[in-house]
Amino acid sequence: MEFIGTTILMVRKAGKTALGGDGQVTLGNTQVKSTASKVRKINENILVGFAGSVADSFALVERFTEKINMYKNNLRRAAVELAKEWRSDKVLRRLEAMMIVAGQEESFLLSGSGEVIEDENGLLAIGSGGSFAYAAAMALMSETNLDAEAVVRKSLDIAADICIYTNHNISVVTLGEPA
Repeated sequence: MEFIGTTILMVRKAGKTALGGDGQVTLGNTQVKSTASKVRKINENILVGFAGSVADSFALVERFTEKINMYKNNLRRAAVELAKEWRSDKVLRRLEAMMIVAGQEESFLLSGSGEVIEDENGLLAIGSGGSFAYAAAMALMSETNLDAEAVVRKSLDIAADICIYTNHNISVVTLGEPA
């Protein structure tokens, strides 16, 4: 059995970046924890959220933090270098996780197959409820005046109502202030 299920959503709007996730950890068909924190502020400029195997995710966050420090907060360079290492290293290649890394002006979805996908509309989502949260965030971004953090919270609540691997115990970290 593997630990599965989570929802992570990043929203950038009006000078603020918000990254949120639910707290559910599932082993097979059993919820084993409801208050996990899967989003982090690794310094004053960078946010990271992860989905997948817990140990694998922690290992990748640690590697990403090293890359951010090595490349002096150059988010794009750190993301590309981690993806290259993740894809080519025999041990890292087996890690089962995905990550969203975000700064004030750019954000990327990273995977073990070497993808470094930049957002094109201020939204990124991963995990079992990611598509639900993404769709909700798209609607909220175009139809409301909610700020980035409120869009993340509401979208994750909507995803939790739909996805059985997502709960309503939401954590959000932010950068910047609304304009």
